[in-house]
Formats: sequence, C-alpha cells, structure tokens
Amino acid sequence: MEQVKAEILRLWEEKQLRITDVIQTAPEVLHANGSVIGTLGNFSASTGKAKSKKTFNVAAIVAASLVNGKVLGYTAEFPDDKRTILYFDTEQSPYHCQKVMERALRLAKLPTDVHPDNLKFAALRQLTPLMRLEVIEQAIINTPNVGLVVIDGVRDLMYDINCAKESTDLIGKLMEWTDKFQIHIHTVLHLNKSDDNARGHVGTELNNKAETILQISRSKTDETVSEVSAAMIRAAEFDPFAFRINDYGLPEIASGYIFTEPGKKKSYPFPYKELTEEQHREALAIVFADGPVKGCREFEAALKRGYAACGHSYANNKVKALKTFLDNKNMIEYANRQYHYHPNFYY
Repeated sequence: MEQVKAEILRLWEEKQLRITDVIQTAPEVLHANGSVIGTLGNFSASTGKAKSKKTFNVAAIVAASLVNGKVLGYTAEFPDDKRTILYFDTEQSPYHCQKVMERALRLAKLPTDVHPDNLKFAALRQLTPLMRLEVIEQAIINTPNVGLVVIDGVRDLMYDINCAKESTDLIGKLMEWTDKFQIHIHTVLHLNKSDDNARGHVGTELNNKAETILQISRSKTDETVSEVSAAMIRAAEFDPFAFRINDYGLPEIASGYIFTEPGKKKSYPFPYKELTEEQHREALAIVFADGPVKGCREFEAALKRGYAACGHSYANNKVKALKTFLDNKNMIEYANRQYHYHPNFYY
C-alpha cells in the first residue's frame, strides 16, 4: 500500500505543469487542403458508412506518408526519424490486404515489385481482439522510427462495441501510445446506418478524444463520387474535397464536382470551435434549470431558448446539429425518454 501511495505521489509531482515550463508545439504531420488534421502525439479517425470508400481514402493518407508529399487532398510532413508506417487491418483477408497495400504504393508512384522499407503491414483478421491489441502494442514498441500507425478496424480491438469500460480502455491505449512514443495513429470506424454518428460507445469516445474525425460519404448526386469532410476537427476546418475511382482502380480528385444537392442545402456539423466550454456550460445550465427535459421537440425548443438567452441564436437546422454535437461529446444523454445533462463532460 505504501509503495502504491508513493508511486501516485510521484506521478502527481511528475504531471504538474508550470507557467514557466517550455512546452513545444506538437509537430504537424498530416494536412488536408492546407489544414492540420494530424500531429505527433495525437490520433484521428476516418468514419463512413458501408461502400463509402473509407479504405481508398486511408490509402491516400498512407501514400502521402510514404513519400512525405501530396496525394489526393492530403499532404504529409513527417520528420526524418518518424518515417516508418505501421498498418494493421483487422477485417480483410491477406489477399485483399495486399490489394490495399498495392493501391497505396501506386498512389505514391512507388514500384509494386519491391516492398518499401518504411511500410510494415499486418493482417490481423484471424486473431482475437485482445491478441490484436497486444500485437499492435508490441509492434509500436519494437519498431524503430515509427511516425504513423493505421488501424483499419479499431472496432475489432474490443469484444463489445457498446461496453463503456472496453471503449474507455481502448481510447486510453491510443492516447498512451501516441503520447509515449510521439506517433500519430489513424483509425477507421463505421458510421451507424440510421445516422451519421460513429458506431457504439467507442465512437462516442473517439469523438471526445480524437484530434480530427474525417467523414467519408457517398455523394447523393453522383454514385461514383465520395466526399471527404471534417466531422470534427480541432484545427481550422478544411474545404471538403471529393474523389472518384478512375479506370486504374485508384482514387482521384473529382474535378468540377458540386457539393450541394440541387435545390437543397448541405448539412454541416456544429463547429467545435464556435463556442467555448464555458459558453456551452452557461447555456446548458439554463436549458436544464428545471432538471431533465422530456421529448425531442421539447428539448430542441429548450436548446434554442437556452442558447439564445446567452446570445447565441440558432435556426432549427443548427439546433439539430447542436444536439448531435452535445450527444457526441457526452455532454447530454437520452435515457428513459428524457434528455439529461452531464456537467462533468470532457470538452
């Protein structure tokens, strides 16, 4: 017991920050259309529904990282001692994994008859979730010069996608690895079929802790096109871009593509940086002044009134986006047909 107490006290001293400390800015290693989407010491994710071409999009990120250049809408700038890429696929057979690898090499304009020294690719489909997690951890620990780690199928590192403890532990691992080894991890997770929220409790945790969440969506006006936008980003938002698969089976920018459906407005997520944590707390204190709010329409009306009272007047569509944002950030919860406030949320 005394040893445990001593260790906790040591950690307390070690983790304290002082205003005089010199803390370096995290190196920016991945950009999308000029905006930062990835830094060393953080993790990001690609989300999308089935057939949205998520893996094609990730191949472009890997290709840019292989050559430290620009591919599709992405630009990579990894330091010289962080050029090794680890890619873990948890869903596909070795045959299809090799196709993904080949696609990334062709996008990077690298030969496909010689394996690049800075790419380590593993197919983990046959392993259990726990064993996959352990393999990834040991690979990170024992591979020199790692800068980017891709986990295509982060859901497969856990048994129950809706288990709060498993989700928290898994996201905790991502934060531990990125911070301890100063790497960037990019994960892939499916969206719910019924809406644009990342699946399960682990999706909520990803939204809470990730540096950037990219959303890959099939175009509603052109079935050959996939759109890439920021569902959540801590840096400045980037202009969305679109790609289609060319005759060579590779993604390329869909030049001339118009993002809005004719006669309709494109729906955008509520911007993370529009309001501060304090501004949200001030408004939500008014919204929930009388306790939980029952009913969807009643809650949206209460949100509209509460935020307007603090000087933030929103139209109905933006209120809906705000509600989704609050739910994704675990600031509110819908249970027993009522909306509840979680004042201890992590922003």
